[in-house]
Amino acid sequence: MGARTKSRKRALDLLFEADQRGLNAQALLVERLARPVTPAPLPEYAVTLVEGVVRCWTEIDELLSTYSRGWTIDRMPAVDRAILRLGTWEIVYSDEVPDAVAIAEAVELAKSLSTDESPAFVNGLLARIAEVAAARG
Repeated sequence: MGARTKSRKRALDLLFEADQRGLNAQALLVERLARPVTPAPLPEYAVTLVEGVVRCWTEIDELLSTYSRGWTIDRMPAVDRAILRLGTWEIVYSDEVPDAVAIAEAVELAKSLSTDESPAFVNGLLARIAEVAAARG
């Protein structure tokens, strides 16, 4: 597993935990940086991902709400919400990762951590967001 893949998983864990516990993701990140719960500290890219998602949270959720067909954000499984927020941030707000890689990584997370239907849902929604982002330039 590559370093960025591991970072995405750690960022996903943090976003999912914050969602499940009703905590602010930024506050949880600060807490985890000050007092890690694993022997390995959070990778720098995981911190970048969480901070990026938190900074763009409202815009990301607006994109997800606009382009998900028949699913409100609240109806999505919590893990899918976190995966989609990470993928959307990488596609729309980061130039470090090609869109296809961000989508593929998100789909792999959905395959290993979510429902049988989730990989196709994540792939379709992130592909649509990538199309819209590319069209906007």
